[in-house]
Amino acid sequence: MNRIIGSRTPIDDALAKATGETTYTADIKLANMCFGKLILSTIAFGKVKSINYSEALKIKGVIDVLTYKDFPSTKYNSALRFKGHGILKTETVLSEDVRFVGDRIGIVIAESLEIAEKALKLIEVEYEEFKPIIDEEAAASSNVQLHEGLDNKVGTISTGSDADKVTELINKADFVFEDKIKIPMVNHVSIETFSVIGDYKSKKVTVYASTQNTFAVRVLISDVYNLPLNKIKVIQPTLGGSFGGKLEVVTELVAVGAAMKVNRPVKIVLSRKESMIASRTRNGATIKVKSGVNKDGTILATDFRILTNTGGYVGSGMNVIGAMSHKLLKAYKYPLRYTGSPVVTNTPIAGAMRGYGSPQAFLGMNIHVNKIAMALGIDPIELNMKNIVDKNEVDILSFGNPELKECVIKGKEMFDWDQKKKDTTEYNKQNNGYIRGIGFGIGAHGAGVYPAHQDCINLLLRLNEDGTFNYWSASHDMGNGSLTAQKIIISEVLTTDVIDIESTEVNTETCPWNLGDYASRGVFVEGEGAYKLAEAMKSLILETAVLKFKVNKEALSIKDKKVWLDDTELGSFGDIAMYAQTTLQKELSVLIDHHSIAGRTSYGAHFAEVEVDKSTGDVKVIDYVAVHDAGTVINRHGIEGQLEGGIQMGIGYALSEKMTFDEKGNLLENNLKKYRIYKANEMPRVRVDFIENGDNGGPFGAKSISECATVPSAQTIINAVANAIGEQTTIIPINKEEVLNIINK
Repeated sequence: MNRIIGSRTPIDDALAKATGETTYTADIKLANMCFGKLILSTIAFGKVKSINYSEALKIKGVIDVLTYKDFPSTKYNSALRFKGHGILKTETVLSEDVRFVGDRIGIVIAESLEIAEKALKLIEVEYEEFKPIIDEEAAASSNVQLHEGLDNKVGTISTGSDADKVTELINKADFVFEDKIKIPMVNHVSIETFSVIGDYKSKKVTVYASTQNTFAVRVLISDVYNLPLNKIKVIQPTLGGSFGGKLEVVTELVAVGAAMKVNRPVKIVLSRKESMIASRTRNGATIKVKSGVNKDGTILATDFRILTNTGGYVGSGMNVIGAMSHKLLKAYKYPLRYTGSPVVTNTPIAGAMRGYGSPQAFLGMNIHVNKIAMALGIDPIELNMKNIVDKNEVDILSFGNPELKECVIKGKEMFDWDQKKKDTTEYNKQNNGYIRGIGFGIGAHGAGVYPAHQDCINLLLRLNEDGTFNYWSASHDMGNGSLTAQKIIISEVLTTDVIDIESTEVNTETCPWNLGDYASRGVFVEGEGAYKLAEAMKSLILETAVLKFKVNKEALSIKDKKVWLDDTELGSFGDIAMYAQTTLQKELSVLIDHHSIAGRTSYGAHFAEVEVDKSTGDVKVIDYVAVHDAGTVINRHGIEGQLEGGIQMGIGYALSEKMTFDEKGNLLENNLKKYRIYKANEMPRVRVDFIENGDNGGPFGAKSISECATVPSAQTIINAVANAIGEQTTIIPINKEEVLNIINK
């Protein structure tokens, strides 16, 4: 019986955040610090002919104006994860060639933010302008190369069943269904915008950044500025949300270069608009899916093709397509062929966002399957249960033990699906201006990056003289509570309290190495490392107790922060630490490496009830249930919050969030008035639960679900609307005019 695993433990810094005590990057003030404002391209595709900043330099307090001419022209990829990571390099710190509205071409440096903003307005840029290509389909078929020497369709990855076999099975089926689904780019909209401070003193760089990948930032600084790694220190203060958006380098290299030029610390804090046009987005996509289905609902085969919009630079385009390539194979058990390609366009750079390709893939697939169920007159849950993976089956990569059907069964019961089906039918007969519908969706997402590339972390734990512990982990907590979960794991093993374990902010100079926080590594990989670390500390405590008490190690145990010989208390952890210091003259600390050799998959099944206003097309979500295969719940408080947040993100994805562009490449939804996210007071009743049958490879059988939480949600809402209006909609987010047209038909 676990002592604390699965309990409700508050996130470490929740109180500090709520009371305003927390220090974010933008709050930090360094001596002699100045402020930078980026000069961002106002056209989507072209070349800078000249930048006139003479008037800006006349303003008192302006220190300098720097352009692409003042920075290295070294090409890099902002999605780099580690030294030697072989990915396409298409970006430079600042650029003469611009490829989207918001591309970086210069920086104003001034004594204050206000002065920098004033100077920015006086800068005149002359461009040679070309016609931009906004859409991924258009770019893929265009003869115009957006990057010299690189096809717009950057590459192609195909996985799954043999293409000829899939075609043959589709042609043999009773029915063939085809869909084309367009999904727009969306923004992370983290509460904290992108912030960085670059400092350069005594030939050493220090960077404070809102990043979730400090060691990769260090490598990129080294590569671009030709500095040794030991002369670069990257610190992550408290991170105010990320959702993947702060995985890649955005402004860090600009701040470093600016600091090196003016010999002063330079702070850059992007405004909300700047964060929306000049940072990262989720990939937009065009999906074409074709399935052969028998009349009983058995899907014989599916051909799934996707083009993703990777934006103005390649970035993580191939990474996302690669990660996406096996997501559907984790959930469906019949022959499925996946073909995917990232396409560069003249839109903001796409990158990592919660789910890393899974939301797009499962959104397209769930809409397609729901349309099949509607056409055949089969309950969508019944049709899915016929075609999704069974317990103890594995996908082609042998990734773990699926509990997807258990999620569906439990969620269907919690939601009371069969009764709601009857209730909504009766409600809709009343003709009171509203109609209701229920929907269902599934999703899957992996934990860790094995076997794509190295997946490791180095961790350090020290026992103090009073029995408390210090924990050094370069695990970037993004508000998701991953560090708290790791402390719970350590606490469980060492029988101590979570409050007795103190961790520090991520600092590449003081923390052991970590790959970075993405791919849902926080519990599955880093948590397993914390478990091994705690076991090593437990062993060290007992070995030291053997020397102190002259007893066999096998006869000893630990409980309640003490060492015991059977039922006899021998001494506290503090006693053991003091004995080690005074008698053995050594510190009790352990340093371990952990590398994951097993990827595992989390699954989820979601259920929603919606109400549609027949006069306006407005959609209101009124009830929601989500059940996820978590392996083992480490912190129920934290995991419920993760799941509820993922649902909120998915509701926005389905109903309102989108990034669209005019013909010149200008983002139309460039502020929070135009870009509509769902607020807390608009959320439906939400009920969540978990399947906890454990899985090997993670601590106490746990699997991460932070990304998987959002994967099934958008399609669940869209399918519920389809049930209400009687026809499947494939416009994302749901379009009120389309809804009204269908209703009026």
